[in-house]
Parts: sequence; structure tokens; C-alpha cells
Amino acid sequence: MEEHIILIADDVEVNRKMLSFIFEEQYEILEAADGVETIELLEKYGEALSLIFLDLMMPNKSGLDVLAYMSDKGYIASIPVIMITGEATAESEVKAYEYGVSDIIYKPFEPKVVMRRAQNIIELFQNRRDIEKKLEKRTRQLRESREKLERSNEFLINALSSVVEFRSLESGEHIQRVKYFTRIILRYLRDEFPEYGLTEESVHLITNASALHDLGKIAIPDSILLKPGRLTEEEFEEMKKHTTYGCELLENFKQEDNEFYQYCYDICRYHHERYDGNGYPDKLVGEDIPIWAQVVSIVDVYDALVSKRVYKAAYAVDEAVRMIRDGECGIFSPKILDCFDMAKSEFFRATEGGFSFV
Repeated sequence: MEEHIILIADDVEVNRKMLSFIFEEQYEILEAADGVETIELLEKYGEALSLIFLDLMMPNKSGLDVLAYMSDKGYIASIPVIMITGEATAESEVKAYEYGVSDIIYKPFEPKVVMRRAQNIIELFQNRRDIEKKLEKRTRQLRESREKLERSNEFLINALSSVVEFRSLESGEHIQRVKYFTRIILRYLRDEFPEYGLTEESVHLITNASALHDLGKIAIPDSILLKPGRLTEEEFEEMKKHTTYGCELLENFKQEDNEFYQYCYDICRYHHERYDGNGYPDKLVGEDIPIWAQVVSIVDVYDALVSKRVYKAAYAVDEAVRMIRDGECGIFSPKILDCFDMAKSEFFRATEGGFSFV
């Protein structure tokens, strides 16, 4: 409900009565005789006030003191103020406008002029408030729609990636662990190495994209994917193709200038690349490997080491960390290894502490 209250702050009663007479038919009128009383009424009524007429020279606290208070508390952005004065200096006028007054009216004033200027200012602020409320409502609706879409997308991504795990006879927790560990490393990377330009939003997108790192395994024959023993050289070459098979699947749904699509594609293709160029499929070297793929790469290796597979037992966390640090699983970026070291305790708690990833 729209309020119609005007606060008139002036230490001279006749001035208050003159202004009250002009507006009393349309507005509820509040009066204050000094700056302290003005602030008390301001605190009581807040944004219910449509306008404040504020005298420059008042006892206890001056008009400028009240303006300073309103500026500090944020009232000046939502409650218009018209300064009324007969003794303003250029300095005080500048100060008043710096604090955010909407207008300055000089005594003696013409009632009709005051009425028109006040109504214009009230309407301007009311329109701005209405626009801000509509914008806030629309922003909230858009945010809720986006969050709903993100939840739906995350569900579909997890469902699709779970198909790969199901085919591999895995429990499905590998995907959730990779996402969890990826988020941890990314946040350290964001905070410690700002040159990569990671944000909370990009961390969220990359974390979700990491679930599709092994998407291409859908195209690997069961005889290779489910083989309990060591793969032959030919079989391993076929298994390596899951990186490009995943990209071929993604290209069927390619979206130009889509950040999330690019994360998915890069992670699918490059999560087996190594910093020294001895990875696959493209033998990229160093920072030619997208940083998000580097993160998923070390996470995928760690989880493979500490998890039981049909062809191997699980390594202890300390041993897995040592193997990664010593380069037994390929060479990783020094920066990635630094973040991995920082995240070790969190990895340990999640791996050894019975953390639920689903």
C-alpha cells in the first residue's frame, strides 16, 4: 500500500504551518522542530515517508547533519529531500547536493511553486520505486527459472554419466566423487591463482561438466570396457578413443558460444593429456591443456587409484598421493599439484571418512 506522509522539519513553527497548509489535504503531515526530532521520526517511519522538507539551520542537529545521517544509513536513495533555507551559502548548497537532496527552495517561497516541485519529485521517486520493485520481482523470477533449469540439467547430466558407470559395472559414485574433488581443487585454484580467471559461476559449471569426462566410454565395446585383466596394446588404443568418442557425441548437441558446452568438450577430450606432452589424444603440452581439463585429469587419476576396480585393489590415500607427486601417473602442472597438496586433507576425509557422495 502506498503511503502519503510528508515530514516537515523546521525550527520556526510558522514555516512548518505554511508548508503543512499547502499539503495537508493530500498528505498526512509530520512535524519536527530540530534535527534530533527529525531523525527520530525518520527512524520511526522510514520509507513510508513520501518526502522530507528539511530546514538548513536547526538547533541540536542542522539540516546538513540530518542529510549526513540519511546518507550513512542509506535513506537518501529512497526518501526524497527538499532543503528549505533563507541563508544558504554556495558551500552549503554544494554540500547538500553532494549528500543527495532532490531540490533546494528558498524562503520566502511561493506555495504553488512548492506544490508543483514537491509533486514532481514525489512522483519521480514513486515511479523509480515501482520500477525497482518490478525489476526485483522479475529478477527473482528469472533466478528461480534459472535455478530450476540448472537442477534439471544437472539431473540429466548425472543420469547420462551414470549410464557410463552402469556399463562399466561401477557403483555410480565415481561421478559424484569426481565432481566433489573437482570443486575442491577449482576453489583452491581460483583463490591461489587468479590469473586463470575462475569465478564461482565457472567453478559450478566446470564441476557439473566434469561428470561427463568419460562419456565416450559408451562407444567402447564391452569386451574391452569390462575386461577384468590387462588390456592388449590394441585394446588400450581403442580404450583411449573414448576421449574423442565423447566429443563426437557432444558435437551432435553443439551450441555456439556456450561456455558449459566448451567445458564439457574440453574435459571429455583432454582429461588424459599430461603436462609434459605424454598424454592423449592430442599430446598437448603445458598450458595448452585447458585448466579445467587439467583439474579433472588429476582428480580422475586420484579416484582411480583409491578405488577398487575389477582389475586392481584400492591404494591407500597416502600411497596414491605419493604416486601422483612422484609422476608415476603422468606429469601434472606445478600449480595443479600445489592445489592438490592444499586439498589433501579434504580428499583424505572424503575418501577414508565414509563421505556420502550421492
